Amino acid sequence: MEQLVIRGQRRLKGEVAVSGAKNAVVAIIPAAITAKGVSIIENLPCIEDVAGLVSTLNSLGAVCDFLDERTLRIDSTKVDRWEATGDAVRRMRASYYLMGALLGRFRQAVVATPGGCNFGSRPINLHLKGFSAMGAEVIEENGGDIIRLKADKLHGANIFLDTASVGATINLMIAASTAEGTTVIENAAKEPHIVDTANFLNMLGAKIRGAGTDVIRIQGVEELSSAEYMIIPDQIEAGTYMIAAAICGGDVTVRNVIPKHMDSLSAKLEEMGCKIIEGDDYIEVISDGNLKAVNVKTMTYPGFPTDLQPQMSALLSKAHGTSTLTENVWENRFQYVNQLRRLGCDISIDGRVATIKGVDCLVGNEVNATDLRAGAALVIAGLAAKGETRIGNVKYIDRGYEKIEYKLRAIGADIERVRVQR
Repeated sequence: MEQLVIRGQRRLKGEVAVSGAKNAVVAIIPAAITAKGVSIIENLPCIEDVAGLVSTLNSLGAVCDFLDERTLRIDSTKVDRWEATGDAVRRMRASYYLMGALLGRFRQAVVATPGGCNFGSRPINLHLKGFSAMGAEVIEENGGDIIRLKADKLHGANIFLDTASVGATINLMIAASTAEGTTVIENAAKEPHIVDTANFLNMLGAKIRGAGTDVIRIQGVEELSSAEYMIIPDQIEAGTYMIAAAICGGDVTVRNVIPKHMDSLSAKLEEMGCKIIEGDDYIEVISDGNLKAVNVKTMTYPGFPTDLQPQMSALLSKAHGTSTLTENVWENRFQYVNQLRRLGCDISIDGRVATIKGVDCLVGNEVNATDLRAGAALVIAGLAAKGETRIGNVKYIDRGYEKIEYKLRAIGADIERVRVQR
């Protein structure tokens, strides 16, 4: 078992480079098997979810080779299986994109119900309703543990999403790329990784218009082929390092970012008293550590991302005054709060609203990550805490952050990864 050990209250200064977007790559890798060709995907993040997806694609008959640490070649020409029910599939939330990819390629798919981070009910009913509208029969087996999809004919459809679901938008877009006729997805989500996935599919030969707006139109094509594509920078990783700089009273330049993607966070950091300087592909965060309380509400893009909510909770715990943080995307994403309280955070929860009172000093302790972004929040709080913080369940953090301890150490953090006895 591994822990991250942080000795806090070090000022952060320097530059940190952001890796490719986790939320984009976990959709683009499955989407590659929709095509009967070779895809070369560049700017990959070196994270556990990528390794799990590569293993799964190999089990389906694809040939996946890393040309270097950040470049993956996927030859999906000989993919001949449409069942994905292994452990790697069950561990990853994003494995549900295999449903759309396999359904689009073979008109059938058998996929284990996805796992991933546990922060409340995360149903895939919108995905399944969309597949059904496109002509697929949906069968839930073993109490919903396995989803079986089959379509004699996959056709276009007009689909209105009850909520602007990122996962459903991408999954239906992948399947519709090779369906007969035109599919229109209304109330579509607009996140950057949706646009990135659409751009990749278009490079393969798909005909997708409107990604990044609330109406996406997909004209199905008979077959997809080959493409070479570069993943966009990771919006959430960038935000995590920006928040780390703010809480530590630092001066950090976050490179390889798309500043427009960070507008909602940059605005809040400026409201809290930080100075934000933007360039073409970088954002500099300058903070004296003297932060003001603010109110934050998570929303779908371009609103404040739910995936930065836990990290923001840690930051608001060091702001002067009382802040409120409202979670509008997931109904139970505050499960990590008890762990932050162990570090001295003063947070109370009422339904979807957290009331956060700023404290003078956080104090190191032994804590455990409860999910990916909760783990990042503990790292941020540990960086600001007095004394030593030990964070367990590092596996969650590794799902979405590449070499987090190396990147933080390069900008002045005292952090290391250690092995401990169970």
